[in-house]
Amino acid sequence: QVQLVESGGGLVQTGGSLRLSCAASGSTSGISGMGWYRQTPGKQRELVAFIDRIGTTNLADFVKGRFTISRDNAENTVYLQMNSLKPEDTAVYFCTGLRWGYEYWGQGTQVTVSS
Repeated sequence: QVQLVESGGGLVQTGGSLRLSCAASGSTSGISGMGWYRQTPGKQRELVAFIDRIGTTNLADFVKGRFTISRDNAENTVYLQMNSLKPEDTAVYFCTGLRWGYEYWGQGTQVTVSS
């Protein structure tokens, strides 16, 4: 089992920045990809950013140029640096980790961007 715990969410004004962190614990050996999704009420969860074990990243078009994903394999932690935040970035952000074909999820952290 893998446990994922997110932190760093909160309330920020338009144009501000936040840094989300997600720490993995438990059976962390074998974790390959890690990433972030987000979800707003009534909508499906959508991919924000993903990073594999060697650092190859995939960012959704709507965050390119504003968000950066990184990871520290030694600490089993993935980060999401969010800059130039917009009200439409308001959502619950979920961390995800892949291990041997199984996808684990964190409990989510709320990000609210005020206009």
